[in-house]
Amino acid sequence: MFSSWLTRLNRGVATPTGRIAQLIWGSLSRSLTLSSQRRVPELSSFVTRTNTCGELRSSHLGQEVTVCGWIQYRRQNIFLVLRDFQGLVQVVIPQDESAASVKKILCDAPVESVVRVSGTVTSRPPGQENPKMPTGEIEIQVKTAELLNSCKKLPFEIKDFVKKTEALRLQYRYLDLRSSQMQHNLRLRSQVVMRMREFLCHRHGFVDVETPTLFKRTPGGAKEFVIPSREPGKFYSLPQSPQQFKQLLMVGGLDRYFQVARCYRDEGSRPDRQPEFTQVDIEMSFVDQNGIQSLVEGLLQYAWPKDKGPLGVPFPSVTFAEALASYGTDKPDTRFGMRIVDVSDVFRNTEVRFLQDALGKPQGAVKAIRVPEGAKYLKRKDIESIRKFAADHCNQEVLPVALKASQDWNTPVAKLVMEEQGGGLAGRLEAQEEDVVLLTAGEDRRACSLLGKLRLECADLLEARGVALRDPNLFSFLWVVDFPLFLPKEEHPGELESAHHPFTAPHPSDVHLLHTEPEKVRSQHYDLVLNGHEIGGGSIRIHDAQLQRYILETLLKEDVTLLSHLLQALDSGAPPHGGIALGLDRLMCIVTGAPSIRDVIAFPKSFRGHDLMGNAPDGIPPEDLKPYHIQVSWPTDSEVEKNSLTHPHRPES
Repeated sequence: MFSSWLTRLNRGVATPTGRIAQLIWGSLSRSLTLSSQRRVPELSSFVTRTNTCGELRSSHLGQEVTVCGWIQYRRQNIFLVLRDFQGLVQVVIPQDESAASVKKILCDAPVESVVRVSGTVTSRPPGQENPKMPTGEIEIQVKTAELLNSCKKLPFEIKDFVKKTEALRLQYRYLDLRSSQMQHNLRLRSQVVMRMREFLCHRHGFVDVETPTLFKRTPGGAKEFVIPSREPGKFYSLPQSPQQFKQLLMVGGLDRYFQVARCYRDEGSRPDRQPEFTQVDIEMSFVDQNGIQSLVEGLLQYAWPKDKGPLGVPFPSVTFAEALASYGTDKPDTRFGMRIVDVSDVFRNTEVRFLQDALGKPQGAVKAIRVPEGAKYLKRKDIESIRKFAADHCNQEVLPVALKASQDWNTPVAKLVMEEQGGGLAGRLEAQEEDVVLLTAGEDRRACSLLGKLRLECADLLEARGVALRDPNLFSFLWVVDFPLFLPKEEHPGELESAHHPFTAPHPSDVHLLHTEPEKVRSQHYDLVLNGHEIGGGSIRIHDAQLQRYILETLLKEDVTLLSHLLQALDSGAPPHGGIALGLDRLMCIVTGAPSIRDVIAFPKSFRGHDLMGNAPDGIPPEDLKPYHIQVSWPTDSEVEKNSLTHPHRPES
């Protein structure tokens, strides 16, 4: 039955001939036969090889195989190492006269040329095995070879130990992708996404829906890319996220939506950000905050790479206020301690002037962190850099205090603190003699923010001295909840803006404050933090049109006509709903241990948002702009100079 089916399939396509035909139909036959017996992917189906380079083992001894790949290197014109996406294999170049043509092909082809070789899998001679190579017990005795494409001299070697600037890697990204690390990162990303799809769609009935990329401007949030249309004065915008569409899908009765979504933000030159990025976008009807959190925990647990160890659930949770008080940030790295402690009561009767002044003001406080064994590892120059960091980045004063009496870099003020309250301070922080305490005083939130930054700065300094503080193999997830619904605008502090986006529902306990003290209202927003990085954020949405209109029009002073379609939808029987978006790029960056999110994206943009390989963005001739009724207004020399001072040039990276 199988052979007749294969014959009918053969008649329906162009028929290859000879050895290639045998390879294709042989691999297809194996693929179809084995597909019902195992779930291991058949990596050589439909192609002109029998095996991949990296899969050959002692179990293949005696088999006739055909492999294709790139020449990694050649040794004495006797051995050649061939590489493909799965690994390396050693090939023995025939030396006898009858195989002179095969030897010439394999010896003359430059490194990184693409070849196809056929031969017999044999054991390596005793003593020549390579335990560092998965294929190190075998080699291929070549019988035939074909040069598929010769390679010219490349700008860098395709070897992991060869150092390359990031700009060079991005310019020749198609070469950089050949590296084993990039191959690993992209394939692991693919596997994680596939597991996520399986969990959401197959196990929990989610519907994968593509939403439009061309839309209209959305009030609030990050800046959007603008796309001209052929209608004069009319423009599309690239969405920051499918936020409105996924809510509309809930109004439409889809119940459970998910999408691996491309999103866009015109944020200019920001380190480790991308103008286009990918998020795993999720929305559900008839759900509460606990339901979304449980779903995400199950999703990550199911999709998590097995070699990274199991994930423990549920993830711990802290409120926004607790995170700021203990870590000075809403995305704390909980892999290490050094938590912020309020020591105001220890210094109520202090004679230290700057502490006295701070405690005499409204919301004034004295805060401290304990740097474990700081006296042992931190040098005088480190203490000076900590002081300078506080002054330069936060315009605040920090007082390093060594508890060890013999420490010679304690200032007179620090010595006074030790004389006055050394015992009480050490007791409150549970500090040991070798520890260092960093003290600061001022408005509560500003003091915590400074110590939150110094906490990370001290972690960097300690790790530079060899202290194992943040385990790269530890994945510390944390939910942060109960964010404020609104924040004062930076440019107009008397006005409000959404802390996240204007569709976030207020906390049920705070709804009554919307009309009297909206700045005190908490939201039903939640962030997921991993090792100090925000990797996801979501909320329960407003599903009541009247409430949504009030927040947009009265509190945020937004033009509601921009969202008339959404308001009409909410007035058409919208179910309660909520969701979340997980940042896939950032998640995979942390999982793989990559230094940048650009290392888990196939074709990323540079630091300045440029595609160095294709030279984008690029200019467009004036005649091509005419159909869009726009023209370029070139900046004057003074404007260029002003812009360069505001945004100083940085090298591409």
